[in-house]
Amino acid sequence: MALPAAMKVVGVSVGVASIVFLAFLTHTSLEILLRFSRAAKATTYAHLMGDAFGSSGALLFHVAVLLNNFGILVVYVIIIGDVLSGTSSSGVHHFGVLEGWFGQCFWTDRTFVLLLATLFVFAPLAFFKRIDSLRHSSALAVALAIVFLLITAGITFFKLFNGSITSPRMLPNITDVSSIWNLFTAVPVLVTAFVCHYNVHTIENELGEPSLMQPVIRASLVLCSSIYILTALFGFLLFGESTLDDVLANFDSDLGIPYSSLLNDIVRISYALHLMLVFPVIFFSLRFNLDDLIFPSARSLDLDHRRFVLITIGLITSIYVAANFLPSIWDVFQFTGATATVCLGFIFPAAISIRDPHGIATKKDKVLSIVMIFLAVFSNLVALYSNAEALFRKHVDPHQ
Repeated sequence: MALPAAMKVVGVSVGVASIVFLAFLTHTSLEILLRFSRAAKATTYAHLMGDAFGSSGALLFHVAVLLNNFGILVVYVIIIGDVLSGTSSSGVHHFGVLEGWFGQCFWTDRTFVLLLATLFVFAPLAFFKRIDSLRHSSALAVALAIVFLLITAGITFFKLFNGSITSPRMLPNITDVSSIWNLFTAVPVLVTAFVCHYNVHTIENELGEPSLMQPVIRASLVLCSSIYILTALFGFLLFGESTLDDVLANFDSDLGIPYSSLLNDIVRISYALHLMLVFPVIFFSLRFNLDDLIFPSARSLDLDHRRFVLITIGLITSIYVAANFLPSIWDVFQFTGATATVCLGFIFPAAISIRDPHGIATKKDKVLSIVMIFLAVFSNLVALYSNAEALFRKHVDPHQ
C-alpha cells in the first residue's frame, strides 16, 4: 500500500524498472542462501549465519528479523487502523470505513477498533504452531489482494476511458540536490516488498522436497512483482500527486464513478482482511526468532506451551501499543527497510557468499555479492539521511 507513494516519488518508468530489478536481486540472493545452506547442512537462516560468522552472525540475524518483522506487523496494524478508523495527513482527516458508516464515536475510535482486531483476529491466528496450518488463510489472503487489484484496475480503466485521469509522470521530478536525495526514500519501501528470506528455510523444511523450492521461489517472485507493479501503477494513476503514504486512505472520497462509495468500502475492507490473514505468517517467524534468541538451549517452542503463550501474548501486545503510537507507515518503512530489512534480503546473503566458508562460491557469485552490498548500503544510507532531514524540517516547521 506504500508502493503507489513510492512510484509518486520516482515516477512510473523508474518505479517499474526498480521493481523488476529488485525481483532479480531477490532471486539471486535466495539462490545464494539456499545453495550455501545445503553446503553447510543448515536448516535455518540463523544456522547459516552462525556457520559463516559464528555466534555474532547468528545474533545479528536474530536482531535483524526482530526489527524487520516487528516493523512490518506494526505497519499492517497501522494500515488496518487507517482503513477502519481513518487517518490524518497534512491537517486533513481521511475517514475510515467505520467512521463513514457510523460517524465518529468511541467504538469507531482507532484505539478501540485495533484492540478488537487484536483480540479477535490477530491473537487467534497467531496461536497456530505450524506455518502450514496457515496455508488456507494465506491462499485467501492472495485472493483478496487480487480482488483489490482487479477493482482498482477496473476503476482506473473506467476513468481513463472517460478522460478524467491525467497522464502520469514517467520520470522523477528533480528540481535541486535535495530532490535527488529524496528519490532514495522509495528504496526501503521497495526492498521491504521483496524480503521473504527468513521464511524460506521453514517452507523448504515443511515441503520435504528441496527440489520444489526453486519453482516456488520463481512463481512467488513473478506473482508478487506483477501485483506490485500493477498496484503501484493503478494507485498512482488514480490519485496522482495526491497519493498518500498509505494509498487506502485515498479511498475515502468520491472517485467520480457510479457506486463510488460501495467500491471504496470493498477496496478498503478486502485489503484490510488480506493484511489480517497475512499477519500470522510474518508473526510466526518473529516469534520463532525471538524464542531462539532468548532461549537458545531450551526445548522446541512447540513443546513448551507456557513459553509459547507468554511470548505470543507479549509480542501481540507490543505490536498493538506500537501501532497506536506510530501514525505513518512511511516513517516505519524508512527505518526498518533501510536497516534490518536490507540486511536480511541482500547484505547477509552477499556477505555469506564473500566469506565462502565451504569454498563453493564462483567468481560470478562474489562479483554479484559485492555489487549487491554496495547498492544496498549506499542507497539505504542516503534514504536514512534524506528521511531524517525531512523529519527534522517537519519538526522545525510542522506546516511543511
